[in-house]
Amino acid sequence: MHERGMLIVLSGPSGVGKGTVRQAMLQDDFRDFQYSVSMTTRKPRPGEKDGIDYYFRTKEQFEQEIADGQMLEYAKYVDNYYGTPLKYVNQTLDAGRDVLLEIEVKGAMQVRAKCPDGVFIFLTPPDLVALKHRLVGRGTDDIATINKRIQQAAQEIKMMENYDYAVVNDEVPLAVKRIERIIESEHLRVPRVIDKYRNMVN
Repeated sequence: MHERGMLIVLSGPSGVGKGTVRQAMLQDDFRDFQYSVSMTTRKPRPGEKDGIDYYFRTKEQFEQEIADGQMLEYAKYVDNYYGTPLKYVNQTLDAGRDVLLEIEVKGAMQVRAKCPDGVFIFLTPPDLVALKHRLVGRGTDDIATINKRIQQAAQEIKMMENYDYAVVNDEVPLAVKRIERIIESEHLRVPRVIDKYRNMVN
């Protein structure tokens, strides 16, 4: 019988580069990740595709998923819902594949309560000035929204204590390597492998 996959949760402030780091991880040959596409009610940004970057849904559709108990986690962030469909995550873990979630901080805390054996990684900016430059450079938000995101980021960074690891995203390739080392180590932790060896000696 194969081992159940490991749930890896990557989150951090808006603009820290979660999506860029996630894409770099999935392009690396380090491990066979399955990225769990999140669902959101925000409008697609240029180049984003439904079912690849996000499942784009209306507010009414998203709230029906919540009512049906079909969300592993969800949060409302800057007037939009974000969340993770439950069924797909469980099926993938049961098949023995690692699942990578890229989600907001509030959603990660819901997952932590339901999946305490997950690996929770907080991606941080070098500092808030660098974060603001990234948000401005992205060119997708007006200055009022950017300032709102910076204030939110300061609050989210205080929640880092609820995570297992903190990784600075100063350069994407370095951040990816740090995360890969964490995952490699987590797969070797005794609580994750002990049952296999108990079966072996019995």
